[in-house]
Amino acid sequence: MDLFVKILFIAIFFAATIFIGFYCRKKATNSNDFVLGGRNVGPWLSAFAYGTSYFSAVIFIGYAGSFGLKFGVSAFWIGIGNALIGSWLAWALLGRKTRIMTQHLNSSTMPDFFAKRFNSEGLRIFAAVIIFVFLIPYTAALYNGLSYLFNVTFSASVPYWVWILIISVATGLYVIIGGLMSTALNSFVQGLIMLVGIALVVIFSLNLNGGLMGSFEELSKFGWEFTSLFGPDPVHLIFVVLLTSLGCWGLPQMVGKFYSIKNENQIRKGSVISTAFAIIVAGGCYFLGGFGLLFAKFDGDKITNAKTIIPDMVGQLPTVIIAIVIVLVLAASMSTLSGLVHTSAATVTFDLMDRKKTMPEKKKMTWLRSLVVVFIIVSAGLAIFQVYGPKEFTKDIASLMGISWGAISGAFIGPFFYGLYWKKTTKASVYASFISGILISVIGLILSMAGAGEKAKITSVSAGFTICWFDFADSIYMGVAAMVLSFIIVPVVSSFTKKPENVNDIFRCYSQKVVVTSEVALTEKEEIDPKVKISEQEAAEERASYSEND
Repeated sequence: MDLFVKILFIAIFFAATIFIGFYCRKKATNSNDFVLGGRNVGPWLSAFAYGTSYFSAVIFIGYAGSFGLKFGVSAFWIGIGNALIGSWLAWALLGRKTRIMTQHLNSSTMPDFFAKRFNSEGLRIFAAVIIFVFLIPYTAALYNGLSYLFNVTFSASVPYWVWILIISVATGLYVIIGGLMSTALNSFVQGLIMLVGIALVVIFSLNLNGGLMGSFEELSKFGWEFTSLFGPDPVHLIFVVLLTSLGCWGLPQMVGKFYSIKNENQIRKGSVISTAFAIIVAGGCYFLGGFGLLFAKFDGDKITNAKTIIPDMVGQLPTVIIAIVIVLVLAASMSTLSGLVHTSAATVTFDLMDRKKTMPEKKKMTWLRSLVVVFIIVSAGLAIFQVYGPKEFTKDIASLMGISWGAISGAFIGPFFYGLYWKKTTKASVYASFISGILISVIGLILSMAGAGEKAKITSVSAGFTICWFDFADSIYMGVAAMVLSFIIVPVVSSFTKKPENVNDIFRCYSQKVVVTSEVALTEKEEIDPKVKISEQEAAEERASYSEND
């Protein structure tokens, strides 16, 4: 009976996602609609698409579990950082300007933005290669997180590759059939599942140890620092907050959500919705992970189930709650996976294969859909190899995500931000940031694979605590270093290199005058100018137009 309930929930979920794909197929008849949804996506869909691309099995299974063990309840700060920096501040600083400039440049991908903003086809190719190569480890991390949960809640006798095959086929189907609108609508449904699921799993998991206060009391037995405000390792905590929060500013699958927003009003709504979503989902995940030590299995002083701490926690819950959690993690992972494959397919098609914009529309659609399949196959293959391959290639979920986010965001975050705000940003500075982001991440990966470990750390001992100030072999530290250097290197290199020639024409999009009704915005002078007169019919048409666009 337990197995039947779990399978029933999963079957209903998969059926719903594929149905949505077919429902949206008429809205993906050309490449522009497939990639951007006609730049006509509303605030709820945009905000949920942003949030569900942000949070996946990497968060719920990987980060919440591993960082909960390290930081205790102070891991909750990661969720707060994700909400305030990764969601609200990203929408406030990037949302509006991204929407305006990408439409002005007629840009549909991040490499396309770099090419047109800095008048360089070389940047387009370089950026496209970075995206395609370094999004793959992130996708592999999604598969790993799901496999841990499925092996615990079902049976380890079911091969790992079977779960990968099921998830890959279902995700590929609805992305191929319905494009961006299918991805956005599915993300909305999946986001609702995530909100409900997180609330239930937190409540039921804490009840296993006597509720909130009982769980705090039990956790304090492992040391007071695990129930303290900033935890046992506040420096490492800050680096994790920065990587997972600031990192999404330079990720194409995240920034791309701003390209398709319908209008100004919906940017404001979207920022509020996405922030609230992040507080509940990310905050809930990390708060739950903070009590992971209560479910740890020890062999002496060593925790033997560090990678599966959240699945082991979930495995003790009632069957219906387990089924809901399975669907929750599926929803989180498939929404992120769909965003990744959608971004990668669009990048390769538009920025590598159709750079001269001469490819026939039918052929372009064929390539978009084919590349979705290719990317899913490659990432699934890496996920399988990562589990069954040589030990030196084995990485935990947090490390895989750190490598991906560090390389991509370390390369893009500075050039993209300054490209939106600063006219003096140069092509040479963008190249410098691309190169530095990749080099730093690759150096960290090499040190980690070489077993540098403790030798690569900068530590100090204070008040009985050993504090790690920086770890050159840790993808978290190196990812943050790459992003910070990107923000520094762009203005430095721009100060002594040649400025773009067409920059004034590009930035003119911000100063373009837009006339709206008083329903949209108030003027300094509230009374109506008597010289401005329109007919009743014109007024009615104006109100109707505004209602349709809202």
